[in-house]
Amino acid sequence: MKKSIIIVCLLLVGFSSVAQKKNKNSKVAIEVDGVCMMCKKRIEKAALNSKGVKFASWDLNTHQLSLIIDENKTGIKIIQQNVAAVGHDTKGIKALDHSYNANPACCKYRDKKVVESHKN
Repeated sequence: MKKSIIIVCLLLVGFSSVAQKKNKNSKVAIEVDGVCMMCKKRIEKAALNSKGVKFASWDLNTHQLSLIIDENKTGIKIIQQNVAAVGHDTKGIKALDHSYNANPACCKYRDKKVVESHKN
C-alpha cells in the first residue's frame, strides 16, 4: 500500500512538471535589406516558413523585420539563415550571391541605382 501511494505521488509530480512546460513567445526584431514590396513579401514568407515563427512583418522604411517567435522551436540565427536563403542580407548573415541574383532586377538592394530608383 505504501509503495502504491509513493508511485502515484511520483506520477503526479511527473505529469505536473510536463504540463507546466509552456511556449516562450518573444518579440524580436532584426534588420533585413530590401527595397520594395516584392522584397517585403519574400522576407516575410521566409520568416514565417521558419518553424516557431508566429508573426512576421517587415517595414520597408526602417528595414526592420518584427517577429513573434516561440524560443523553444526556433532562434534568430535560423530565421536569418532562412531569410538569407531567399536572397536578403541580415546583420548576422549575408545572402549568398546565387540567392541574391535569383531575385528580380527591382529587388537588387546592393545596387545603388536600384535603391535610388525606389526612392522616387
